[in-house]
Amino acid sequence: MYEGTINKSICITWFLSCFLLGCQKPKESQTLELLAGTALAYQAATTIVCTNEQLTKTQQGRIFQTSFESTSEFSSFYIVPSPYQSVATHGQSTEQKRTGTYSHKASITGLGPTCFYPQNCNHRGYPTIQLNKLASGGFKTPVLIEFYVYLDMDLTSNQDWFSFATFSADASDSWRRVVLVNIDAKDYVYLMHVPTHNQNVHTYQVTNLPFPRRQWKKITTCLDFAPQGGFAKVWVDSTLVSTANVSGGCGVLEQAHLGLYASPTLSSGNVYNDDVRIEEVSVCP
Repeated sequence: MYEGTINKSICITWFLSCFLLGCQKPKESQTLELLAGTALAYQAATTIVCTNEQLTKTQQGRIFQTSFESTSEFSSFYIVPSPYQSVATHGQSTEQKRTGTYSHKASITGLGPTCFYPQNCNHRGYPTIQLNKLASGGFKTPVLIEFYVYLDMDLTSNQDWFSFATFSADASDSWRRVVLVNIDAKDYVYLMHVPTHNQNVHTYQVTNLPFPRRQWKKITTCLDFAPQGGFAKVWVDSTLVSTANVSGGCGVLEQAHLGLYASPTLSSGNVYNDDVRIEEVSVCP
């Protein structure tokens, strides 16, 4: 069953105005940290308490997909305000697209501000995908997540990093317990926050495959947030590049975001995303 498939004939006015003015979830209107949705998630609270609904959820073969052709799906999801911190913007773009008329573009136009814990001044520019807000809720894992990315951004400092995707096992606004797909100045794709928060321990990792710039590449992630025996696998095109054990989940992918999430040390760059697909699967490839 398809959930959230975009109707390409829907007007884009709402989407563009949201990115310019900053659409917000009601519960996230109080502080900048809450508005950002994930502002403290990766540094502060990292554990979640599993509910009976999560633990007993079953797969239904559900699929969520979008090519950013319009915005009806995102109307009930949180969207990072644009511009963000005055140095990051995002919205629909015709400059680079894999299919259709539009892709999602996010840009860095200057260094992020300097701040200290517990503040988080990372660059942000994305609409979230809050599966937990769909009629049937989050997706029972394992799930297969596929998307295309066109990265026009160079990372040169050891402090530079860029995150292709963030996946959360938490349905709350705190975005506790996340798994990220990242790249840094070493220039290879790797899983972050595995097997637990702030850890970077892999069961398999390719380190000799630089991520290509200024061309469309497919990133595929198979993710299992099972309370016991969780894992994640990442492919670039057809090449397996990173695998890891994952702990701290409740068996459900509740939220995700793609687009721009990067270190404030970066002063310029663009990223485009297109053709996103999230599917409940019984087994990973």
